[in-house]
Amino acid sequence: MPSRRPSAILRLAVLSSLLPFALPAISLADHEVAFAPGNTSGAYELGFTDSTNAPWIFQSSTDLINWTDRRSFQVNNSGYRFSIDAANAGPRVFFRMVSAPAGTVVDSSRSTRTTLPTVADNYSVLNLPAHLLVPIITGQNNTPGNNPVTDAGATLGRVLFYDTRLSANNTVSCSSCHQAEHGFSDPRPLSTGFQGGLTGRNSMGLTSARYYQSGKFFWDERAATLEAQVLQPIQDSVEMGMTLPALVAKLGAETYYQQLFAAAFGDSAVTSERISRSLAQFVRSIVSKTTKYDAGVAVNFTNFTAQENQGRQLFGASGCVACHGTDNFVPPVAFNNGLEFPLLDRGLGAVTGLATDDGKFKTGSLRNIGLTAPYMHDGRFATLDQVVEFYNSGVVNTPNLANQLRNPPGGPNGGQPRRLNLTNAQKSALVAFLNTLTDTTVTTDPRFADPFRSGETIVLP
Repeated sequence: MPSRRPSAILRLAVLSSLLPFALPAISLADHEVAFAPGNTSGAYELGFTDSTNAPWIFQSSTDLINWTDRRSFQVNNSGYRFSIDAANAGPRVFFRMVSAPAGTVVDSSRSTRTTLPTVADNYSVLNLPAHLLVPIITGQNNTPGNNPVTDAGATLGRVLFYDTRLSANNTVSCSSCHQAEHGFSDPRPLSTGFQGGLTGRNSMGLTSARYYQSGKFFWDERAATLEAQVLQPIQDSVEMGMTLPALVAKLGAETYYQQLFAAAFGDSAVTSERISRSLAQFVRSIVSKTTKYDAGVAVNFTNFTAQENQGRQLFGASGCVACHGTDNFVPPVAFNNGLEFPLLDRGLGAVTGLATDDGKFKTGSLRNIGLTAPYMHDGRFATLDQVVEFYNSGVVNTPNLANQLRNPPGGPNGGQPRRLNLTNAQKSALVAFLNTLTDTTVTTDPRFADPFRSGETIVLP
């Protein structure tokens, strides 16, 4: 392995510590990085990043001259976390990481590189409640007949989803912009790409993305299917910067991917089409079904507070159901919701070339909407309160404004944008109802978490 300067490729951070952290004066070679607890023993947690995903050796010393190998680390996904228990190591101990010698053979099998169970987790059977199995909802399912969700396929998709190797410099994964704790969205208005550039639009939440009848994806619906969508960020010059041939070669060289592709597709061949299919399977398996709203369906919402029930009634009376009318809260098509005029972003119109599509954007499910702030295609609204106020008083009269947001013709202010004239209490009630659509069960489900192995405790005698 060639000599490397750790300052260029390795970053260390003390994540938690029971020790004062003091780095003594140590002479380092280009392939080393040192960190030390000073003159006190105890326990602490460290993390380091290395975009080369290289093997490193952790060593300890009591005199800064003689170093003992303690553990080797294979960086699996551009980073590693580990704990050191030095409680019995004496009053003075120092540590360093040294890059593994050239020719070091590292086991890259599925069992050593990931925490995946021997038997694949269940992704194919959703076990949905009865109210999510009615025809109007099953008809929204965009799963194609030639790519059903399988346990092995979605497992492979999960690994791909979290793997920073899908980007040109091994720094960005799909999960970088679709974070589970944020409803598989991004808390930033615009996401940051592999070289620090910003995306053109806000990251859409992926919760229940399986349900959108047309099957089109992206805010402007430029991808006809989810299978087409998942490959586009990988190839985007701002987002991940890869080419598909380069990606296939990179992944195909890894033993764990050979094993995962064989389990999913019958042989170990890595292809872009298989990458597409498995990523789509994983995304379609992220389905919300355990919200407070779901629990309320069976008991006529007696589990709701008075405010939440008021919000539920307003959701219907104010016309929200016209676009979000099923228990999946998914609109049937893209709408122009009157965000602005003149337009800064043509949305669907820029894809189809039709003026009648200008300002139209896809809207995902409202499930987990409480976690996916900021809102709208450009992230202009920071809170749900601002979103509700927009629909209450801020809809702009645009040529393509959805009819659902206009006053009926022939009546007062016929054809003009609707004004709901809600009180502050009513607006708060609507927000309270929207928060009953939060499903932290799906966002914390281990099946949807980072599968790469990271984290162990090293005990020093």
